[in-house]
Amino acid sequence: MKSESRRRSLGKSPQTPAATVSKMFHCSECGKSFTKSGDLQKHECIHTGEKLYHCGQCEKSFTCQSHFQQHERIHTREKPYYCSQCGKSFTRQSTLRIHQRIHTGVKPYHCGQCGTSFTKSGDLQKHECIHTGERPYHCGQCEKSFTCQSNLQRHERIHTGEKPYYCSQCGKSFTRQSTLRIHQRIHTGVKPYHCGQCGKSFICGTTLKCHQRIHTGEKPYHCPECGKSFTRQSNLRIHQRSHTGERPYHCGQCEKSFISQRNLQMHQLSHTGEKPYHCGQCRKSFTCQSTLQIHQRIHTGEKPYHCGQCGKSFSQEIHLQTHQRIHTGEKPYHCGQCGKSFSQQSNLQQHKRIHTGEKPYHCEQCGKSFRDQSTFRSHQQSHTGQKLYLCGQCGRSYTHSSSLRTHKCSNIKPSDLDM
Repeated sequence: MKSESRRRSLGKSPQTPAATVSKMFHCSECGKSFTKSGDLQKHECIHTGEKLYHCGQCEKSFTCQSHFQQHERIHTREKPYYCSQCGKSFTRQSTLRIHQRIHTGVKPYHCGQCGTSFTKSGDLQKHECIHTGERPYHCGQCEKSFTCQSNLQRHERIHTGEKPYYCSQCGKSFTRQSTLRIHQRIHTGVKPYHCGQCGKSFICGTTLKCHQRIHTGEKPYHCPECGKSFTRQSNLRIHQRSHTGERPYHCGQCEKSFISQRNLQMHQLSHTGEKPYHCGQCRKSFTCQSTLQIHQRIHTGEKPYHCGQCGKSFSQEIHLQTHQRIHTGEKPYHCGQCGKSFSQQSNLQQHKRIHTGEKPYHCEQCGKSFRDQSTFRSHQQSHTGQKLYLCGQCGRSYTHSSSLRTHKCSNIKPSDLDM
């Protein structure tokens, strides 16, 4: 006992655990305490609104030095934090940590309602709004509401026209940084998303998902009006405007309106005459990239759309859809005047001209007008003397396919008439 009491008297007093160390620096505004005077000074800027650190590039100011240093990397493009797995670099260490969860599969943020897990707390907060239905961020222009502030900020750019993300290669600007990153792959040629079925590669994951539906035949987006199905939600939204009559995209040149932004952009090129997409095989030019891709199939012979009924293949999805109506007998386009139905929208438009009397195709030679383009082309041959329809047996030629069909040739076979 004596030796024990002596050890106590001679030994040092037990150390106070770090958690109970007195915090010496107190905020006079809110009473919060800090162990370092520097931390208190940073904190006090919240109350005073003082921003001690100023950016010489854009004059933005910050309350603490670390935030200022992070901001400066926007201008210097410095990304000092590297992922050892894939080599990707980041301006912030916290962003690197979040990114690394892609490789580790760690999702530390869990939804208490449905158990879904997330890599970021912000993503969990956005997700929870699905359960609560809460949309706390409101647009002052159109009263639209959003689950998170970043979505509101992106939306507001529709009203302001602001596109803060610029491509250094071509100068094109974008409302979202993610859209810019995807766009830049057009210049670099990077296509990181690969189809396991056919080996085709894509610049973004969503395009790959849509492509894979060609192989699976999946069309998860259905129109409640007519039952038509689509591979993409955006295509369904555009389609629904054919029922509502909504045309939200307006041309500033001629005041024409369109159901999709893509259709407007294609139309606007008719004013400028610009055809920015060129075929490397025949140097033909096109107003939009999708038309170029379809055209290139003439050279490659590629027909990626196959009919499950008869095995026939097509270069365009719309041609497959039209063809499939031969098997189903479907005629989804109805005339409001007489109730007649058609398998193709173009046939309905031509038919409607019977009721309206419209003849939009005019011959510059004689002033005659026509309801449909094919009749107009046949008529033009009467001026040029061109006779495209040739009898394979006797060599006689005609301006109209119908004239060849009614041609009385003793040697002609029915197969020769199938033009």
